[in-house]
Amino acid sequence: MNRRRTTRITQSQNSRIPSGGWRRQRNKQRCQSESKTQKNEVEEDDQGKERKEMAPRAFCQAMCPAQELWDRESENRLHRFEVVPGTEKLRKPMGDPTRAVKEYSRPAAGKDVIKPSDLRPADVLLKTVCYLIDEIAGSPSLSPWTEVYSFVFDRLRSVKQDMIIQRLSGQNCVAILERTVRFHIYASYRLCGEPLRFYDPRINDTHLQEYLSWLFDCYKTGSGPYPNQEEFQALGLLYNLGSSPATQHVLELPERLRQTPSIKLALAINQAFLEGNHVRLLRLAQKLDFLQACALHRHLVTCRRHLLLVYSHGYNSRNCRFPLDRLAQLLSLETSLTAELCQVYGIEVNQHNQVLFSKSAFTEPEQGKLHCELYHSIVSEKQRGLSVKSVIHGCA
Repeated sequence: MNRRRTTRITQSQNSRIPSGGWRRQRNKQRCQSESKTQKNEVEEDDQGKERKEMAPRAFCQAMCPAQELWDRESENRLHRFEVVPGTEKLRKPMGDPTRAVKEYSRPAAGKDVIKPSDLRPADVLLKTVCYLIDEIAGSPSLSPWTEVYSFVFDRLRSVKQDMIIQRLSGQNCVAILERTVRFHIYASYRLCGEPLRFYDPRINDTHLQEYLSWLFDCYKTGSGPYPNQEEFQALGLLYNLGSSPATQHVLELPERLRQTPSIKLALAINQAFLEGNHVRLLRLAQKLDFLQACALHRHLVTCRRHLLLVYSHGYNSRNCRFPLDRLAQLLSLETSLTAELCQVYGIEVNQHNQVLFSKSAFTEPEQGKLHCELYHSIVSEKQRGLSVKSVIHGCA
């Protein structure tokens, strides 16, 4: 009896366990252990990738690595701004370690990874940029300025290259970018009208837009504070006047920034440009400081042309005479330059200093006939007493 009862109990207990349950449980435990192993392997791979992607450390404490200085000296590739004074006429001028600056070299396929000894840390890069501004770009004794620009432009590219390799961020990165943006904006005004073999405005514009984009990204993602953000947000809008992305970017800024005087003025000028109200635009431009006027100056030709075109239609009458001095006031130009500009567009100015507008007489100037640099008085008047150093360092 007892044996039968025991057997029944055992069978009832076994009936509660589904068929193959122990096997499934063992398989489940095995899968869990395998997934943990795979997860650990993935985490180890991710950590390995992070180690590989870590920015290389920089150890070069000079503006130019010693090996590069030696190579360029032996190959006679030193710029005259980098040699020891008095050795310029030698067959191979001597390189001055205190004046030589690392030049830009285009990355080549198969090129070895840059050595830490050739990379300059953030503080050295900032010191290099300050040297380029103080001793090269801002030097009154170095000329022509087209050569100065070419040298500084190349060396700033090498600074940018070192920054990208190290993935720099923070206050030093922002300080470098701010000075670089000011340099390119100033150069766009200073070298306007120069032959393309000395200065290409499109190349300058391409690099300036890249620096502005990087700087704005630093403002957005960095912890701050950034005391110059108002200045550069306004400069970016004035330089890209009428651009939808630039306008949208400024309108999405925090309220406290949009209500600052510089940005409010830039927004007002941008609105006048979009509305085609160039009389108001030129009147508001009188309130800009020198660097802001430099950023705006590339749009002045378009504004003045449009104004003359509108007046040629609005005052299209044989008996209508428009005072030349009044037109000069509207264009923010001297009377003599206003008369020259009218003649460039085919608009007649009589001997009594009166403008005879005619929509049929308005013509586009021939290529090379309109010299933009002659009509920069609205900008040049603001530079009085300002040095290039103070402008690029932001001390103006």
